[in-house]
Amino acid sequence: MRLPDLEAWAIFAAVVEQRSFSGAADSIGLSKATVSKAITRLEAHIGQSLFNRTSRRLALTEAGKPLAEHAARILAQARAAEEAARDAASAPTGRVRLAAPMSFGISNVAPLLATFLSAHPGVEIDLHCSDARVDIVAEGFDVALRIGDLPDSSLRARRLGDIATHLVAAPAYLAEHGTPQHPSDLSRHRVLGYSNVLGPWRFQHPDGSEVSIKPEGPLSANSGEALLPALIAGLGIARLPGFIIGPHLVSGAVVPILEAWAPAPIGLHILTPPSALRPARVEALIAFLSATLRDPCAGHPVVVQA
Repeated sequence: MRLPDLEAWAIFAAVVEQRSFSGAADSIGLSKATVSKAITRLEAHIGQSLFNRTSRRLALTEAGKPLAEHAARILAQARAAEEAARDAASAPTGRVRLAAPMSFGISNVAPLLATFLSAHPGVEIDLHCSDARVDIVAEGFDVALRIGDLPDSSLRARRLGDIATHLVAAPAYLAEHGTPQHPSDLSRHRVLGYSNVLGPWRFQHPDGSEVSIKPEGPLSANSGEALLPALIAGLGIARLPGFIIGPHLVSGAVVPILEAWAPAPIGLHILTPPSALRPARVEALIAFLSATLRDPCAGHPVVVQA
């Protein structure tokens, strides 16, 4: 049985990552000619072209696009294997790329990192806070935190805990439109949608009954922070996590409604690329986040003044 040309696959991944043959050659310490020969060798082996080449542009072919993800995994796993061997004899070192939702990353994740970095002085963290749903493998992230239901994928996922959500409105909105007494009443109200939490809103009563509604209204956004001005101005009702809405509940800018019907909590998950082989620095950060984020909103309790 002929063994796969792992070197050529790794070089292919480097070319895709750097978007050029010369950039890949510089990044991996090989000559441009060696890189070009490896790509030609790989194309001959699989019987398909991987790139469309012009004097000014290098682009993946349709055949090359799905193979690029496989190549990236091969390169990442090889690097992880080498790093794991080195890390076994030393303290974790190197950079970890971490993605987190914008508001949660700033309020709950960033304050924890000083503790982690103090305990692991050889580790560097590249934190990306964004409400866009990143492609972990394609964008080269080692770890990602994600809030909400997860679509089926090849990523490895672990649920860290539940984030409480609160159904709220400004007093001015309720004075003008009335206060809903049952979740079904929301169909007659203006609802501000937090689009990062997909699907219908689910409510559960202490008696065990459940209700689901599909929110509709004048504004939706993939950032809960972006809903706050409209919410506080009295333009609608919103369901938001405690780490976003907590301070505004405390100040009285918004008030809770339908308190007998608890909105279903949303899950906080930690995601990693599909390979089970990870460098020690990544394992250390995963263990730290898993321990410190078990109660995601512990640092932001909602206490409404009577």
